Amino acid sequence: MLELNFDPFPVLLTERLIMRKVSMEDIEQMFELRSNPDAMKYINRPLVKSIDDIKPLLEKMNDNTQRIQWAICFKNHDRVIGTIGYHIIEKDHYRAELGYMLHPDFWRKGLMNEAIPAVINYGFNEIRLHSIEARINPANEASSKILLKHKFKKEGFFRESYFFEGVFYDSEIYGLLKADVY
Repeated sequence: MLELNFDPFPVLLTERLIMRKVSMEDIEQMFELRSNPDAMKYINRPLVKSIDDIKPLLEKMNDNTQRIQWAICFKNHDRVIGTIGYHIIEKDHYRAELGYMLHPDFWRKGLMNEAIPAVINYGFNEIRLHSIEARINPANEASSKILLKHKFKKEGFFRESYFFEGVFYDSEIYGLLKADVY
């Protein structure tokens, strides 16, 4: 079974990005991200309505006993532009679910193509995962393309597998084994 220890919290660096722990000081930028209808279009969670709605989310994101999530920032500016991480880690199965989002102002700039490999590398080499999965809304073609680009394979399609605001939505499941990368 995996033993999780994220103390000290790992900081990940890429050419342009720093991925660091989310803090309460990020509350306004997290509000901007989670209240943006375009950013949340395929997340299927309620848009936050106030800064107070963000506090429980930040607390959950910083509960590093079962998950690890990073704030995505530019190296030269500490403003949160997105998040990425393993929001579910199945310790018994050496498996984790990858999730990510980016503010629309920063879409189509190759930033997720930079962030995802660093998080995959951390997952396989530091956490010691055997496999990583990503669950996406099938309508999110950009997410599908980026996962395929990073060697994920489409493993499943679940019809009407989750319910949000009175509607059942489908899910696509993508998977990546450590052997696919190393």
